[in-house]
Amino acid sequence: MRTQDQEAGLRSLDRRRMREIFAPLDADEPLPRELLIEQRWFKSVGRRELAGLLWLPALLASLAAVGWMGGGGAAAIGVAVVLLAALWLFAQSDKP
Repeated sequence: MRTQDQEAGLRSLDRRRMREIFAPLDADEPLPRELLIEQRWFKSVGRRELAGLLWLPALLASLAAVGWMGGGGAAAIGVAVVLLAALWLFAQSDKP
């Protein structure tokens, strides 16, 4: 009797029966939400993110350099505008 139960259990794992229960994945079907969220963890850093990380340290370093060289307020504002414009152009050049 016990061997019959085991054989019935093994037959329930028949490939044809498994395909009826669990259909193969469709290549055109969108990914589930969990997989989409997981993909965000492994996203590479682009130019936009890099410019976002660098703007404050670059601004502080350039203003410190202007102050160390004895430049005035107009020079500091000019350097800040040029630096932020350069970072903005750098971030925008990432688009295809």
